[in-house]
Amino acid sequence: MPIIQGKILEGSTIHTEGWKAYDGLILNGYQHYRVHHAKHEFARGKSHVNGLESFWSFAKRRLAKFNDLPSHKFFLHLKECEFRFNHRHDNLVEVVLKLIRKNRIC
Repeated sequence: MPIIQGKILEGSTIHTEGWKAYDGLILNGYQHYRVHHAKHEFARGKSHVNGLESFWSFAKRRLAKFNDLPSHKFFLHLKECEFRFNHRHDNLVEVVLKLIRKNRIC
């Protein structure tokens, strides 16, 4: 709980799977919705964690290519993974060119 409280604002909505350690989230001021994978439940209404699991699977495979990644550069590499994951169905060259053109000072 101290890790969560140090990283996530009180009152935030958290979606998790059914691990028992998450039971106290609602008592600590968080909106908490869970999906019970152990009961073969993979979505409950708008709650699901498959997208997050998919991202971490992608990020772990990508980051594994960088042996001994310095800890001070980890966040930048993780943000690159986020960008690549969010644009995985797009042509990255076109996306980057569009960003460059949009931010060009004339």
